[in-house]
Amino acid sequence: MNTRIVIIPTYNEIENIDLITQAVFELSMSFDVLIVDDNSPDGTGKRVKELQQKYPNLHLLERKAKNGLGTAYIDGFKWCLQHGYEYVFEMDADFSHNPADLMRLYEACTQHHGMTIGSRYVTGVNVVNWPMSRVMLSFFASKYVRFITGIDVHDTTAGFVCYHKRVLDTIDLDRIKFRGYAFQIEMKFTAWKHGFKVTEVPIIFTDRTRGESKISKGIIKEAVWGVISMKIKSWFRKYKQI
Repeated sequence: MNTRIVIIPTYNEIENIDLITQAVFELSMSFDVLIVDDNSPDGTGKRVKELQQKYPNLHLLERKAKNGLGTAYIDGFKWCLQHGYEYVFEMDADFSHNPADLMRLYEACTQHHGMTIGSRYVTGVNVVNWPMSRVMLSFFASKYVRFITGIDVHDTTAGFVCYHKRVLDTIDLDRIKFRGYAFQIEMKFTAWKHGFKVTEVPIIFTDRTRGESKISKGIIKEAVWGVISMKIKSWFRKYKQI
């Protein structure tokens, strides 16, 4: 059995699903793939079922409705833990994350069995095709999170991540509350509070060329106010130290 699996959440990614699965399965290092699809109206889930005939290590977790990025990953994490995977990855379907970098995240994670981040900001600003306003929003959002939480991570909102299973086993996944991109912040903060090493691996992030972005004003609001709430609640919570 493969010990590595990549979770890719999807909602209307019919333009990307063939290419992203092919790209992962063509890597020199083997990875299984779990697609978590939120009942995409464009038929993404149906297409994954067709691709399973070609790729035996392609799995599909279907959800009834669009219910947020965070809950998609939580459901995916639980599925992966139930099926015995040791290294669990997060990656977008739109090629903003280069599948070849999965191997770099994996190699870094094997060194400490914690959490590895594909970081856009650890060596400057490595973002391609974003408007300057979006770059500044993302960059200063991470600065804001570092200031509020004290976590020593440059790219706190990064969605390209490798977890060792002991991180996901330790975190109480049912207590992770954020549904949007603030979910990424909460997972990093919680792992760090438990004492896990969080390592940043520099990557180049390239904005999608196919399909539509899912970010919204509500997601941004959740991140801004949610971080303060998360920090305050952490003062009254005990974290098992690893």
